[in-house]
Amino acid sequence: MERAVVRCVPAEPKLSVSFVLGDGSARHMQRDQAEPLGRALARIANNAGKGHAKAAKKSKKAKAEAGASLPPPSLPTVCLFSRDGEAVAEDVPNAEAWQDGAVLQIGEARYRVERNPPALTELQLPRSLLAGFPVCPKVRAEFGSPSDSVYRWYHEQKAEPASSAAAGGGGWVEAAGGTERVFTPSNAHIGLRLKLVCTPGNSQQRYGVAREVESSGPVEAGPGACTFDARHLYTKRVAGPGLIRTVTYNILADIYAQTELSRTVLYPYCAPYSLELDYRQNLLKKELAGYSADIICLQEVDKSVFTDSLGPALDAFGLEGLLKLKEKQHEGLATFYRRDKFNLLSQHDIALNHALLESPLHKELRDKLASYPQVQEKVQQRSSALQVLVLECGLYSDGL
Repeated sequence: MERAVVRCVPAEPKLSVSFVLGDGSARHMQRDQAEPLGRALARIANNAGKGHAKAAKKSKKAKAEAGASLPPPSLPTVCLFSRDGEAVAEDVPNAEAWQDGAVLQIGEARYRVERNPPALTELQLPRSLLAGFPVCPKVRAEFGSPSDSVYRWYHEQKAEPASSAAAGGGGWVEAAGGTERVFTPSNAHIGLRLKLVCTPGNSQQRYGVAREVESSGPVEAGPGACTFDARHLYTKRVAGPGLIRTVTYNILADIYAQTELSRTVLYPYCAPYSLELDYRQNLLKKELAGYSADIICLQEVDKSVFTDSLGPALDAFGLEGLLKLKEKQHEGLATFYRRDKFNLLSQHDIALNHALLESPLHKELRDKLASYPQVQEKVQQRSSALQVLVLECGLYSDGL
């Protein structure tokens, strides 16, 4: 039985119904939640009838040549049945009528109603893929979670030289070990694109409609051995009970890495490609994930890097992240903590220039700065920020 997916959220005025007709055409309609079911069913019948009408138009020429005129196709009968097999009355409001497990019948076709199944709202792969470096997709789900979803990774099949021109490519092959959210391509994947098929799920092992995404480019060769590889030998596992491993890192915001000062004075020993954001993000994700840290404190984090790259990547490794941007800046501070070890009690974002002016704790410092107007002005122009998280260790009753 095909599925009819219904999305119905109490806080929204409309619900949506999605299904695929027998001719392969997808239908997606929105109706008021308070509207009587009969109106929604009539609209479905009308939509299904349009499909029949299009098919009839294609044979119009043949009918004319045969000298016969057929009556226009009638609309299919559309009914909704409850899980008990009883027809749902047409005066029942949509929000009440479309229940999980009900059956929608359109003509001879029957659809199993799935109300609010897990659904993917976003699925993206990074633009830059390096052999030996983890690929962490950006996954957002509704009525489910990325951690409960199912992942299948594929790579392009290498086409034989003699057949590549004729076949136009080698198709897709399931990647060995490609059943986790994070996939690390090997040197064998260099030159091949990747594809991810994700089926959204929830903790009740309920699954929604799968979606797939292909990488925009092929896997490229990595830089080889990195300086952090030796450090990772000591951090293969998360710190045990009673221990906390903390990492702090200034990751160099992209707006500073791309300046002439950076290229010619600060980092003249770096090849231009190594200062590119896509390249650096691959190294950052592998290095940070390899420390198996409980808390990670990052400085100079671009908003887009946090949202599109580091956030999704570290989330895949069990870390929750919070960002505090500096005033009038596109970069700031980000703190990540391990979800299965800590509970967030509160978050405090502090702009130091505001705290200096407003907090009674800093009256003595304000009084001293008042004697030096130029210094005071410079201090007040600073956009420095402080991010404070109050965490409770969920593993121990006394907390931390």
